Amino acid sequence: MADTRVPINGTYLEKDYGYNGSFTPNNPDSNHRTSPAPRLGSLEPDHPAYNNNSHVMGNTYTGSNGNTKDNDVTKENGYANGDGFANGKTSQSSSSRYHLGKDEPSDTALHKIKTSGSITISPELFEKMYLTPQTQVKGDLRKTFGNPTPLALIGFLLSLSPLACILMGWRGSGGSGASDVGAYIYMGGMLMTLSGILEFFIGNTFPFVVFCSFGGFWLAFGTTLTPLYNAYGAFSPDPSNPAAGLKSDTFNASFAYFMVFMGLMSAVYLVCALRTNVIFVIIFLTLLLLFGFLGGTYFQLANGNTVLAMKLEVAAGACGFVSVLAGWWIFLAQMLAALDFPFQLPVGDMSHVIPGASDKLKKREEYAV
Repeated sequence: MADTRVPINGTYLEKDYGYNGSFTPNNPDSNHRTSPAPRLGSLEPDHPAYNNNSHVMGNTYTGSNGNTKDNDVTKENGYANGDGFANGKTSQSSSSRYHLGKDEPSDTALHKIKTSGSITISPELFEKMYLTPQTQVKGDLRKTFGNPTPLALIGFLLSLSPLACILMGWRGSGGSGASDVGAYIYMGGMLMTLSGILEFFIGNTFPFVVFCSFGGFWLAFGTTLTPLYNAYGAFSPDPSNPAAGLKSDTFNASFAYFMVFMGLMSAVYLVCALRTNVIFVIIFLTLLLLFGFLGGTYFQLANGNTVLAMKLEVAAGACGFVSVLAGWWIFLAQMLAALDFPFQLPVGDMSHVIPGASDKLKKREEYAV
């Protein structure tokens, strides 16, 4: 009688474990198995069919009957899974995917992202890294380049933080922030715009639009206060004294509209931020108030109501200060995560509060099946 035992890595799988030769692809007369066979990955280490070297995740094997099946345990030159499958062609299986949770250390997460061909990241972790809900994009640029989000945050903070203090008049400061034009242009304008462009290349639409638009704001605000561009000098009644244009009613009334529509833009971002995190919501809410108060400040200056204008300016500075406090918090949270600190700062993930349209569609398709 022919030996119907199946060799697997030098170990024979006996009939006692449910096999009687069904895994011999070159034996057309081999009998079918008589009982359900154990999956190799579920065997104990002392089981005759167990081999540590045979545990490789995520390949699909083709059996002698032409069928295919996913299995968690494979070996290049020896395989059995309980359904008559032996060595054959392989294809990618869903079991080869890793899943990263929100508590995954950032260094480990980035290592897995770079080394795994198929990976899923939890919405919480992705949103904390990129400040945007997770979306499907083509390419692997997120695995290749660093995260540009902290660069935009620090540019924003090093521009708005001193401006907020100046607007509140701390320690005799004032002048609508004209003393920090360089910070507005090179820190706020250039860093935020650069970061926004990098977000564009890795497929993060929301941060791309937010960072580039605010980078444009800082460039516009800084150049408006720069005498070279003569933005306010054109409104001066004395050409030899361009600074007099800053007190022009026409200039202040005109410049106020820029702040009003910056507030409108912040309101749009506030609605969109409801799918990101609590810190982002606080930032855009306080920015909305800041631009509203600044618009009122310039309108009141145009009306000659200097006392009320100064009060509105202080209120704008206070809103900006709250905004930068939230900004410094999320910046610190991102830097701690980037350096794999043993503790992390919460940012209040909200990506699950309002389900995305794609999530709803996916659920409807699942219910339909």
